[in-house]
Amino acid sequence: MSLRQYEYALAVAEEGSVTAAAELLHVAQPSVSQQIRGLERELGVELFARTPTGLVPTVVGRAFLREAEVAVSASRRARATARAGADELVGELMVAVQLGFGTRQLPGALGALRRRFPRLEVTVFEEPSSAELERLGRRGVLDLALMAACEQSPDDAHHLGDEEFVVVLGAGHPQLAADRVELRELDGEPWVRFDRDSALDAVLLNVLRNNDLTPTTAARVSQTATAARWAAHGLGVTLVPASAVPHGHEHLARPVFPAVSQPVIAVVRHGAGPAETALLELLRKETWSEFASFSPVS
Repeated sequence: MSLRQYEYALAVAEEGSVTAAAELLHVAQPSVSQQIRGLERELGVELFARTPTGLVPTVVGRAFLREAEVAVSASRRARATARAGADELVGELMVAVQLGFGTRQLPGALGALRRRFPRLEVTVFEEPSSAELERLGRRGVLDLALMAACEQSPDDAHHLGDEEFVVVLGAGHPQLAADRVELRELDGEPWVRFDRDSALDAVLLNVLRNNDLTPTTAARVSQTATAARWAAHGLGVTLVPASAVPHGHEHLARPVFPAVSQPVIAVVRHGAGPAETALLELLRKETWSEFASFSPVS
């Protein structure tokens, strides 16, 4: 038996299906199925009952999963602190980022972390849903997450700064003449929006409603870079965090009035080890609040 099998079993129990568990774990569905079957063969018991509505833990399965959760949590803590010293740190660090946040800042911090601890293994993924980030954090899956809001203890949540949102316009758009675009001037514009469950789309929808603008949707995309590039080609305008504007498109980005911003909060796992602490300190050194760091050229 392996800890990976334990993690897969816990994900299946929480999600109720192999497909949903695979999506949660960011792995292929056959891999989850194979690991669960192998675990059941090795234990000689059926951990899940296959029902028309999904997989449900059996009585034996529930007992096993309680112990598996303890083992996984203990293992993660042990890996995070394994061989920690002045010059060496090994283990696995799991980092998640709310879509669009830290696009400029996180790579620099992670690069410095890897140069300092070359044997540290870091996994990073973007998550469009802030609710999903919260859920992953509560499960103890994440070692560090960047998000706009959380329900974690203040001891574990650290305000790094504020991310200003900017509008990206098509080349030749008349509002490019302004240093800051008044939102009311975008009345009637089509918008390049994000997936419906995305935190970024929720920000855009609130901004439009608060300024009495009706959202006309030109397209929906999953990535901030795609939204900015499509807006640059005139498909519609879009609203993204300033740090998410891709290189070469800065001259098409403008801050808006009324200003739109969100806090950037680093949430670390409770009882954080040296890897999380080191990354947090590196992130604190990054610039988070200045759109002027890549001032648009006229």
